[in-house]
Formats: sequence, structure tokens, C-alpha cells
Amino acid sequence: MKKLKSKAYEKQLEPMQLELVAMARWLAHSGKRIVVLLEGRDTAGKGGVIKAITSHFNPRQCRIVALPKPNERESTQWYFQRYVSHLPAAGELVLFDRSWYNRAGVEKVMGFASPAQVKAFMQQAPAFEKLLVDDGIVLFKYWLCTDQAQQEKRFAERLDDPLKRWKLSPIDLKARSAYAEYTRAREAMLKATHTKHAPWTLVDFNDQKRGRLTLIRDLLDRLPDTREPPMDAELPPLPGKPLKERFGVLEPIRSFDD
Repeated sequence: MKKLKSKAYEKQLEPMQLELVAMARWLAHSGKRIVVLLEGRDTAGKGGVIKAITSHFNPRQCRIVALPKPNERESTQWYFQRYVSHLPAAGELVLFDRSWYNRAGVEKVMGFASPAQVKAFMQQAPAFEKLLVDDGIVLFKYWLCTDQAQQEKRFAERLDDPLKRWKLSPIDLKARSAYAEYTRAREAMLKATHTKHAPWTLVDFNDQKRGRLTLIRDLLDRLPDTREPPMDAELPPLPGKPLKERFGVLEPIRSFDD
């Protein structure tokens, strides 16, 4: 299948973004809480789909969480503890650019977590997510699927582009030779944590534009009726002549010592 052209992508994305704006109004009105977990291999396209979802959201209502590796204190806490503080309040949407599933992925493959820690995570994650859902949080879990050939192509693009090179890390480079290990880790994770109350949805992101459209469409379709009419308002005429703002370079303010 040919990759989706930008013009066709924008044409299909625009009506979905209008639906996302309506969803934001519904979210604020209903007081619901939404959590979206975005997982996948390096270069899968998590940042791009997050940008597509959030571009027209009020930043006070929508938060993106991308946590660094735990510090010394956090590494001694209950594993899920540092994620809890980032969960949404009423009327908020939170998107996790990688989440607690780091333990079942990079931490497992790269040896940052012991087999006992990974086993405990696999047992606790469904129970943790059940608590979230039972408390009323609407939880979505997406895995962005990318073939190794596509991953290699995107790594090369990042290396060649000075504006994207910051995205490459030593862990990313090590991951290149661990594609099969990540696949086995992913399958074990899916088997243990794909539940009725918090199912996984796998989306093909070999074509990132198609993947974004597929994911956003799925997200919107799985929400309840989010139609909420926009605020009915008019701008009354100004009471007088429009005023002008001063601009230009101001003289520096002199201190008392000058």
C-alpha cells in the first residue's frame, strides 16, 4: 500500500480534529477523566500522534506525560507510585508517551529490572488498571506497530537530521540489535495485561499518517456520544474607538547607582 500523501492526510484529519474539539467540550462538561497510553518501539510515531490529538486542546485541560528514568528515591518506591500523581482530575485528558509499561519493555530487555520485578509487574498491572477503571477513569492502551525495516529507516533519518538527532539515545542504538527480544517481551506483556477492563489496541504505524488517522478514529469511536454544542456567544461593538498598543525598543531603566 502506498504511503498516504500529506494533502490527503490533512483532509482526513481535519474533521477528526473538529470531533476532538467537541470531545474537549464534552470532557469539560461531563467531568470525565481520560488516560491514553501510547506504547511502541523507538521511532514508532508516538510524538506525532500525540501532537495530532492535542494540537487544538486547551493545555490546561490536556497534559502529556513523558517521564525520565526514575531517580534514586523513585527507584525505591512502589513501581506505579510516580505515575499516580500524573493521573487526570475531572475534565482532563492525559496522554502517556510511554507509561508504566516501560517495565515490561525496555527495562526487561535492557536488564534494568530483575526477572522478579518484571513478574511482579505483570501480576500487578491488571489489578492497578482495574482500580483506575473502577474509579471512573476511561483508559485506552495503544501499541504502535513498526517493522524493523521501517525502524531502521527512521533511525537513519534522525541521524541525518540535526533537528531530530536529539531523539537518538544510547538505549535507542542498543535497541537496534534487540528487535527480536523486544518482540518476545511485547508478546509476554500482551498475554499478561490484555484484559476485558483494559484491552490493548494494536495499530499499524509503518505509515505514520495512516496510523494516526486509524488511532484517532478508534479513540473517538470508543467514547460515548461526545457531541456538546459550542458556546453561543457574540462580540458586542466596542464602546469607543479602538485603542493602539505602544511598541518598539524601550530605553533601559537606570538603576540608582548610575
